Amino acid sequence: MPSSTAALSKDPTLDVELAAFAAGTELIIGLDEVGRGAIAGPVAVGAHAVLAGVETFPEGLRDSKLLSEKKREAIAPLVAEWGPGAVGFATAAEIDERGITAMLGESARRALLELHTAGVPVDRALIVLDGSHDWLTPVLRAPLNIVTRVGADRACASVAAASVRAKVARDAVMRAAHEEHPHYAWGSNKGYGAAAHYAGIAEHGLTAFHRKTWIK
Repeated sequence: MPSSTAALSKDPTLDVELAAFAAGTELIIGLDEVGRGAIAGPVAVGAHAVLAGVETFPEGLRDSKLLSEKKREAIAPLVAEWGPGAVGFATAAEIDERGITAMLGESARRALLELHTAGVPVDRALIVLDGSHDWLTPVLRAPLNIVTRVGADRACASVAAASVRAKVARDAVMRAAHEEHPHYAWGSNKGYGAAAHYAGIAEHGLTAFHRKTWIK
């Protein structure tokens, strides 16, 4: 187990991953979500795979929330080089229809399916899910080896990498949406409930990108 000091650090380690490898695990897949609390745009779940034998990770890697946009964009190519990964999305309409928890799971399932299609043996992986709630298992068609860990996005390099993948990919979606719908300041707020976003809703109404059931 990592020390209490490591657990409080903003810098991730491979402690959890290396312990799992030492116990016989051959593959770790970190999962983390981005956009759960937004009122517009998709929710995204990033997945990043780390194979046994890996002993280092990109310098400067942290949970995406602890990195500036400029630093996230700079480290994203290094994360991509570090190992295979994917990002799954669920749309605002899907969230309205099925609820956020189900669509977190579905987004993760889509990311894992992409990894599987790319040849990553997802069925043999230990999947580390940030948080205390396993929202993935209910949507799976076959069981996977999943553990939840509070603070995994800060503590575990695999999950921090997943968070960077998800954040960079979702930000790109919201910047593109901003070009089509410039009245909501999505280029800066990325679909969250900022004052400029609500002002845009008041003046211009809702779009297909909005989670209509979330807006009162």
